[in-house]
Amino acid sequence: MVQHTKRPNVIVFFTDQQRWDTSSLHGNPLQLTPNFDRFAQRGTHLTSMFTCQPVCGPARSIMQSGLYPTTTGCYHNDIPLPQNVTTLAHVFKESGYATGYIGKWHLGTADPVVEEERGGYEEWLASNILEFTSRPYDTVVYNNENEAVKLPGYRVDAITDAAIRYIDAHQQSPFFLFISQLEPHQQNQQDYFPAPDGYEERYRGAWMPPDLAALGGSAHQHLPGYFGQVKRVDEAFGRLLEAVKSLGLEEDTIILFTSDHGCHFKTRNSEYKRSCHESSIRVLAALQGPGFRGGKRIEELVSLIDIPPTLIDAAGLTVPSEMQGNSLLRVIKDETPAWPQEVFVQISESQVGRAIRTKNWKYGVIAPDKHGWHDSNSDHYVEMYLYDLEADPYELNNLAGKTSHLEIARDLKERLIQRMVEAGEQVPSIARTTEG
Repeated sequence: MVQHTKRPNVIVFFTDQQRWDTSSLHGNPLQLTPNFDRFAQRGTHLTSMFTCQPVCGPARSIMQSGLYPTTTGCYHNDIPLPQNVTTLAHVFKESGYATGYIGKWHLGTADPVVEEERGGYEEWLASNILEFTSRPYDTVVYNNENEAVKLPGYRVDAITDAAIRYIDAHQQSPFFLFISQLEPHQQNQQDYFPAPDGYEERYRGAWMPPDLAALGGSAHQHLPGYFGQVKRVDEAFGRLLEAVKSLGLEEDTIILFTSDHGCHFKTRNSEYKRSCHESSIRVLAALQGPGFRGGKRIEELVSLIDIPPTLIDAAGLTVPSEMQGNSLLRVIKDETPAWPQEVFVQISESQVGRAIRTKNWKYGVIAPDKHGWHDSNSDHYVEMYLYDLEADPYELNNLAGKTSHLEIARDLKERLIQRMVEAGEQVPSIARTTEG
């Protein structure tokens, strides 16, 4: 009989580039995610979850540190997480947890990742850039000694199997395990979405999200493989849940499912993300376990930066004061009327941009004289986007500069500046776009 731990285990199942509308809970008719859907309905479903930086490395820096990328300096890919930053691993380890990381890291300088750049994790089975060290049926990661380890199976399954082995080996003491999948990200070298054998064929000619149907991009070519990847990710997640249950750890384990950002299939710029649009910033998220049971729906707007303090708080630990997000526990317990009414997004690489998303509106700005790879912020921006999300949920009608919407734009501009300052940025000037 497994002894229940006094403090809950914590598992993060983190996917890469998974849109929120891959779930039937958000209108997808293809039944791609039955395990996630059941998990969310039994636990706590974050129905309006957003990344605050839709790029792989910066999003991972947020998840590890609870800080905005402009605070850590990790505002674009290939910038290592500073070694003086307190991470989730540090917090849990200091409280007696075993800590493990499996999968994609993207916060080091090279592969294999040296120990000093692993964010404090004790047990390591990962690659800095998993899409470069592995292929769909050739998963290569590195262990604590920086030895290459080839894991058997399709990549999603290989990573999940390694995670299940970790859980099985750590039943007797509380653990914090971060599982970072690559799928449903593209395979960079060939720019395609390699689903498991036989899975892409299931979704050729299938339903397409309305934004992709309207704008095209690479969706007709890539969406079947992407959906096939999502299906296998969900199956692997289901196996993980069953493993936890079979080991008698279900009652003592907090599990989070979420993603780093979405995917717009080259409809908004020349690649898959790095824009303020819903397709790029909105993701799936749900939690289950102690404190997250009962089929609760949280409809407040939640940012990725709120996840680290939430996990720490849910484990009964002290949230570091420097973290810039908010713990969701006070919302789940109905203890606060003061949850932020918008999420703040920083855009890098494709542009230096900022955006604010409320329940009904999206307002975005761009720095015309800055380069997204060389500059993390600016003191001057120009209005770029204004979307009425109630009337135009797929953001096909840009209202920026319309005289009919000047008052709304003015209010959102003030709110955006306030959030920028709260994140540690300077007060910028924002020029109005003129209608024409």
